[in-house]
Amino acid sequence: MSLNSLRATIFISIAFIILVFIQGCSDDKTDDINNNPTSRVQLILVDEPGDYLEVNVEIIDIQYKADGSGDSWMSFTPESGYPIYVDLTELISGNTLLLADEMIPSGILRQVRLVLGDNNTLLIEGEDDLIPLTTPSAQQSGLKLHLDEELEPGFSYTFILDWIVQESIVEAGNSGMYILKPVINVNTEVNSGSISGSVIEMIDDVETAIENVIVEVYTTTDELVTDSLTDINGEFLIQGLEAGIYVLKITRDGYLDYASLEINVTVGNITDTGIIELILE
Repeated sequence: MSLNSLRATIFISIAFIILVFIQGCSDDKTDDINNNPTSRVQLILVDEPGDYLEVNVEIIDIQYKADGSGDSWMSFTPESGYPIYVDLTELISGNTLLLADEMIPSGILRQVRLVLGDNNTLLIEGEDDLIPLTTPSAQQSGLKLHLDEELEPGFSYTFILDWIVQESIVEAGNSGMYILKPVINVNTEVNSGSISGSVIEMIDDVETAIENVIVEVYTTTDELVTDSLTDINGEFLIQGLEAGIYVLKITRDGYLDYASLEINVTVGNITDTGIIELILE
């Protein structure tokens, strides 16, 4: 083999390896969007009125079990962390408590359970002091709520946990002791909507994708809803948005700030914004 032929062979081999590497990286990013779909899950706690002045509950963990996880339970991560202390009697007349708001893998969500702590108390009419609420170990280790809800990719699911306090407090005979046996009904509200697109810049009149750009979603009243990053191809997919009108914003050093026109997100659809070009300052 001549020296020139050898050099050509080496060059082709190196080019092929680089191409395979780039394609592999691209596939990994594509897999993140297409092969690992997610859904947005919100857990909202409400209460039906009862004959108590206060019902104070300590929640030390909120977990879920989904298909594919076997017997494993995964924990939600509330923004304020654990434990969560709540007076259930305040969750009436439109008052609610957002327990969790996360993107989790799509599929069938089998169960959610609330793990209760020991610091549960009751205040009743005519008493000045809080009364300890005894919590059976079976309830304390995890109050299971059966959902069996199929989570579609890109959809947002709001689970309303309606804690019926009047049925959840049991007086233990004439002992003056009260037992907490939670009764919770679950209702599901399904919202959906996604926004997709890609971010580029022009380099020597060539469209060039920009990776790791933060794309923010705002309401029309300029409230931040969520954000996402572009992948190696400059593409983004923002899932789990409630139906409504949104504006995309991008702020990146070295580029002019970008704000989109109003984007209409509808139930069950992905709104494609197309190509977003960032302009150098």
